Amino acid sequence: MGVSSTAPHLLRAARGEIVDRPPVWMMRQAGRYMKAYRDLREKYPSFRDRSEIPEVAIEVSLQPWRAFQPDGVILFSDIVTPLPGLGIDMDIAEGKGPIIYSPIRTQAQVDSLHNLDPEASLPFIKPILQALRQEVGNKSTVLGFVGAPWTLAAYAVEGKGSKTYSVIKNLAFSDPAILHQLLTKLADAIAVYARYQIDCGAQVVQMFDSWAGQLSPQDYDTFALPYQRRVFQQIKQTHSNTPLILLVSGSAGVLERMAQSGADIVTVDWAVDMADARARLGKHVKVQGNLDPGVLYGSKEFIRDRIHDTVRKAGNWGHILNLGHGVLPDTPEENVAFFFETAKQLSTAALVS
Repeated sequence: MGVSSTAPHLLRAARGEIVDRPPVWMMRQAGRYMKAYRDLREKYPSFRDRSEIPEVAIEVSLQPWRAFQPDGVILFSDIVTPLPGLGIDMDIAEGKGPIIYSPIRTQAQVDSLHNLDPEASLPFIKPILQALRQEVGNKSTVLGFVGAPWTLAAYAVEGKGSKTYSVIKNLAFSDPAILHQLLTKLADAIAVYARYQIDCGAQVVQMFDSWAGQLSPQDYDTFALPYQRRVFQQIKQTHSNTPLILLVSGSAGVLERMAQSGADIVTVDWAVDMADARARLGKHVKVQGNLDPGVLYGSKEFIRDRIHDTVRKAGNWGHILNLGHGVLPDTPEENVAFFFETAKQLSTAALVS
């Protein structure tokens, strides 16, 4: 597929083309800080309904697009969404996150998992992504997203979110063979799922290894990095033109390792100065981020100054402007609007020179 100047802004930047300003979107840009979303949530209180009934998920995905015209429109979903298709039953509790009904702790449970058939087990994905592509056309880039093997394993083994990750670390450090088999199965399923999202219309895919920052660097090298690579390599075999983004929460200690994953773009959180991140990653690695979501509580001048600071430090190539993590639920909607307005008025050349 040839690269053309009619391609949307974010897609061009993600491919490494020079663009006149950094493209901008916002993690968790669909959601609780928007009144439109809260109204819809009252009608559909179940998160799974909101993300798995196509017309509802399409509406939620498009709410920020209609309000702010970001350069990226992301599929409204959850990282655990594909798990039932492998035989891992789950639900998503409002305000609490995923709940796995029978956490995976044994060899027999790992053996009983089956291959993912997204067409059969995730029939809602295709109509959602096709509708998003149709709606935004070339004006924005449609992003798909998946969870990474370590983070999905953490949910599957712990049974829910955790502060200590003691159950999965117990498994990792006392019976690693079982965990490696689980991680391999998850990696292969995620690769299938990501390729399916691309076939359905996703132009860029972001992989969330939300809990990999809970690993020491040496354990990251054992339990996270090889499986990130396994996913990205399989996607690249069939979809070599699709840019891939990697996010790890609390990633300051593993930033360089993230760049070894095969991701095209590394998400940087706000615990690292963007200039330091650029220096540590090297000139050839593209970056996304990295405003502290708390900045959006500040004055307009403060928000503008921080956006300019980040863009100046990121330089005029290979940067997608974003928060370092998701927008916080009680963020004033007008500050989100101002973030997007300011970002879209930027001229990288003027700021960086």
